[in-house]
Amino acid sequence: MSLIPTPASVRAVLLSACVVLAAGCTIAKPRTDDPWEHFNRKMYAFNDAADKAVIRPTAVAYRKITTADMRRIVANFFANIRMPITIVNDILQVEPRLALRNTGRFAINTTLGFAGLFDPASKLHMPLQETDFGVTLAKWGLPEGPYLVLPLVGSTSARDFWRLPADHYLDPLGWYADHRDLALNAEQVPSMVYLVTLRARGLDAEGLLDGVYDPYVFYRDAYRQRRLYDIYDGQPPAEVIEQLQGTGDVDVDQLLDEQRAFEKKDGDK
Repeated sequence: MSLIPTPASVRAVLLSACVVLAAGCTIAKPRTDDPWEHFNRKMYAFNDAADKAVIRPTAVAYRKITTADMRRIVANFFANIRMPITIVNDILQVEPRLALRNTGRFAINTTLGFAGLFDPASKLHMPLQETDFGVTLAKWGLPEGPYLVLPLVGSTSARDFWRLPADHYLDPLGWYADHRDLALNAEQVPSMVYLVTLRARGLDAEGLLDGVYDPYVFYRDAYRQRRLYDIYDGQPPAEVIEQLQGTGDVDVDQLLDEQRAFEKKDGDK
């Protein structure tokens, strides 16, 4: 199934959003179960293999041929050019103050920041604060749905899946690719460079997986927690965190035994 939206699919997404808006604005409680785990683990294994074979080596090569300053300039450019996604979703979330501030940030960095290569807006107390259509749906009460891992996309959920076509429609990188037909699919190069920069930024965090008994569970729980912070603007209520970290359906002693066995086995190597 193609993730590139058609006008009809975008209208359907927006219609769904209107239905959600009409339903109220109470954020649904986070899920802690994983009913699609069998499928998800297969997709996780596929993505992990693809990452080791192609994506990570490309990101490592990118790190080797660039300096930290060069990578910061590239990251600034992509963060700025994708700002329309945040501005439109600020409006959909009924956050006029944030929409106005991020519009100002976009205007300043596009002009004074030389097409976004530099970030003078942050020095003017307009820090980067991104959002997306998945957060919009959450703030209007759409339940998270099951956790989902997609091939070459990674962690998402039944709710966050809809940000793929919706935000693609707002993304200038998506506009460029959709309205070009270059040799060897060269119109996809900007989007691919953006994805490589994201993967390169993740190289420094790989040490967090050292000693982790089950990387799939680590990624799943980390994704859910990060999305929770996105939805609550970095300050989720304590009861919501407790809900996410609840252990009512988990055998904690068994998990601890498995982790200790893994650490012992790893230490014996």
